[in-house]
Amino acid sequence: MTAQSILAELEPLGTASYKRLLMANHGVKEPFFGVKIGDLQKIRKRIKLDYQLALDLYATGNYDAMYLASLIADDARMTKRDLQRWADGAYGAGLPSAVSSVAAGSPHGHELALKWIDSKKPLLATTGWSTLSSLVSVKGDEDLDFTELKQLLQRVQKEIHRAPDPVRYQMNMFVIAVGSFVAPLTELALKTAAKIGEVTANLGNNSCEIFSATEYIQKVQKRGTIGKKRKSAKC
Repeated sequence: MTAQSILAELEPLGTASYKRLLMANHGVKEPFFGVKIGDLQKIRKRIKLDYQLALDLYATGNYDAMYLASLIADDARMTKRDLQRWADGAYGAGLPSAVSSVAAGSPHGHELALKWIDSKKPLLATTGWSTLSSLVSVKGDEDLDFTELKQLLQRVQKEIHRAPDPVRYQMNMFVIAVGSFVAPLTELALKTAAKIGEVTANLGNNSCEIFSATEYIQKVQKRGTIGKKRKSAKC
C-alpha cells in the first residue's frame, strides 16, 4: 500500500458539491478531491496505524490525504521533526485540529504545544492551543501540571480578546477543555470564563460556532461527566 494507491482510491470518493463546500466555506485548497470524513474513517478502519504511510500521505499536499494521514498516524512513533513539519503544513480547515490530535498522542505534544502557542503565526499558535486542549482531555489528572494549567488560564484571560480570530477560538476551547476534563480546575475555569466574557471571532463562511465557555462547562456539569477523559484525541 502506497500513498499513490491511496490517492487513486480517494479520487472517486470525492464529490463536486462537498469539494465546493470545503473550498468556499473552509478555505481548503487544491489539490483535494472532497472526500467526506465518513469515507476517510472507513479507510482508517482498514489500515489502522501506519507510520510511514501517514508521513507519505501528508507529504502529498492533498487535503484529503493529509487528513487521512492524521487518522492513521502512529502517534507514539512521531518525532519532533515529523510533528513540526505537519504543524507547519496545517494551512487551515480541519488540519490544525487533526495535527493537534496526533501531537497529543505523541511523547512530544506537550513540549511542542508550549512552543507553538508562542508563535506569531496564527495557525501554528492555533495548533498549539488545540494540542493543549487535547492533552487535558486524554491525560489523567496525575499526569497534568496544575500550576502550569492555572498559568495558561491566566494567559488566556489576559490575551484572548486581542489574539487573532483562530487563536481566540482555540483559547476559548482550552478554557472549556480544562473546565470539562480537569475536575479540580472546573471552578477556576468557570471564573476565568466569567472574567473573559463573550468571545467573538470571524471564522469565515461556515457553521463553526464559538461556544460560551460558561454555558458549555455548566452543561457538562449537569450531565455529571466533569473529569471524564476521552480514550483518544482523534475523531
